[in-house]
Amino acid sequence: MLVQNDSGKAITELAFVGFDTVERPLAVGVVMLILYTLAITANTANICFIVMDKRLHQPMYIFICHLAIVDMVYCTSSCPTMIGILLFGSKTISYKPCILQMFVFHLGAAMEMFAIAVMAFDRFFAIGSPLWYPSVMTNFRCFLITVLLWLVGASVLSILPASLVPLPVCYSTLKYMFCDYAAIIRTTCVDPEPYFNNISVITTCIIIGTFGFICLSYIKIVIVVLKMSIKSDKKKAIHTCLSHVIVIVCFYAPTFIRVVLTRIGVVLSLEERNGLMVGSIIGPSLVNPFVYCFRTEEIRKKLFKIFSKFDTTERRK
Repeated sequence: MLVQNDSGKAITELAFVGFDTVERPLAVGVVMLILYTLAITANTANICFIVMDKRLHQPMYIFICHLAIVDMVYCTSSCPTMIGILLFGSKTISYKPCILQMFVFHLGAAMEMFAIAVMAFDRFFAIGSPLWYPSVMTNFRCFLITVLLWLVGASVLSILPASLVPLPVCYSTLKYMFCDYAAIIRTTCVDPEPYFNNISVITTCIIIGTFGFICLSYIKIVIVVLKMSIKSDKKKAIHTCLSHVIVIVCFYAPTFIRVVLTRIGVVLSLEERNGLMVGSIIGPSLVNPFVYCFRTEEIRKKLFKIFSKFDTTERRK
């Protein structure tokens, strides 16, 4: 795609400059590559465990599987670009792929919040209405919910590329490490502030809406748990929710830190902003599968069984 700036010169590529101040790019790139590989491997393993074991074809595991898919999409939308810059010096990208990367990145972030929110509702329904839960939350309905979430997310966030495509481009450098909305809008010839306000409204609505929904779900869960008279039921409910709470903290903590610091006027350096951004992308995608591997009994047993068979085979050799 050729984009004309005000001087009439065609800009065919954009260059990333977000990592130009990194002192040891190779070391940072290697660490990021290892973390990214671990995240993809762990999430793929989670999906395989759930898909291959028919006993795990239940609503909770369908949502865990969906979260793993979202984690991989979110992580892959940006990490390969950053790794390519750090390890191979691949600092340029064409405009059209950049727009596509931006859309997938923001869609992945939104879907991460939607996935966590729907899992909170699933836990509330399972704990609050255990008799109704099996008949209402069927596998088909869970699958339908996930598809609808993707459609809603894609429809809402289609506003972003639609607002960028018609704009003339005046600058060929992207201030950050990959293509997000803020980076691309700064390459255009227009005043970015109105566009920042628009994306801020969309982002705020999604963050506050999903987080508020999650909080309401857990307030109701706490009320239900406090009313339980049997200690074993309380313990089971708490154990079930604890994994999800860890997932919530891992995603929302760096997101809120970045947003709050920006809103209260704290000026972050490029390195600080990059660190928070990388942490909010890789952190949840890496932590989530391990949380569910080691805290979900069925998946943990299956994992230990696989390693036991592997160890037995090695000993026989």
